[in-house]
Amino acid sequence: MALQFSPLHPLFAAEVHGLDLRSTPGPEVCAEIDRGMDRYGVLVFRDQALDDDQQMAFGQALGPLEQDRGVVDVHKNRLKHHNMADISNLDLDGSLLAADDRRRMFNLGNRLWHSDSSFKKTPAKYSMLHGRVVPPDGADTEFADMRAAWDALAPAMQRKLLPLQTWHSLIYSRAKLGFVEYTDEERARFAPVPQRMVRFHPGSGRRSLYLSSHIGRIEGMQVPEAMALLRDLEEHATQRSFVYAHKWRLHDLVMWDNRSLLHRARAFEDTVHKRDMRRVTLTDCAPTLEQRAG
Repeated sequence: MALQFSPLHPLFAAEVHGLDLRSTPGPEVCAEIDRGMDRYGVLVFRDQALDDDQQMAFGQALGPLEQDRGVVDVHKNRLKHHNMADISNLDLDGSLLAADDRRRMFNLGNRLWHSDSSFKKTPAKYSMLHGRVVPPDGADTEFADMRAAWDALAPAMQRKLLPLQTWHSLIYSRAKLGFVEYTDEERARFAPVPQRMVRFHPGSGRRSLYLSSHIGRIEGMQVPEAMALLRDLEEHATQRSFVYAHKWRLHDLVMWDNRSLLHRARAFEDTVHKRDMRRVTLTDCAPTLEQRAG
């Protein structure tokens, strides 16, 4: 049976019906999911009571997975699979992280608009986040359509942005919140990498802005000028008409395309309520500088 897609926003995002992800989808269904991603950018699968192995298998069916996680204290991992990202506020024993735990401080950066793994030479393609424990209030995830944001720019601004190259690092994004303490090993892992400012999406044939809080400079531009431009672009790209806010239910699996969307987590009482989210992330085909510009 063909999958059914119910739009959740006038521009993008859809809920998918007719699929139980506890059984790994075959190639034909995966191709249908890819086509849905090309159209909607965000797909929501409700009532998916998955375990870690089933979530990993779903990701692997769609393409190669990222093998490393962009976190501090990387040795403190409570999950079975080393390349499954722990998007939670939980310590190794399942208790809440202390308010001053550096992992909690670092993870507050997820509240900034970003694209997953743009701080890696080859960034992320799809992210698949699964809700295992959902707080009673808050903790929405917001998504912004960078294709629509690009389309709405004036032609003169599009021409200005098209050739630009940016530099991305977790150090840049966390510095915006005052987090500056790293080990030497973390500084080496988080060294800045170059990315295109504008991307071409092969599945949809559309261009999109490639923004992220991880950007700390623009090649050939003075830093204050670059940061002012980036601030203006983020304000433009995240206006409410371009944004879908996902309100989590238990066992939702939400998948999004990092090549054409920004996202951010919203606040909740994270020293009071537990939130257990687990993310599987597909890597892209190549560094953005090696991909078609448009």
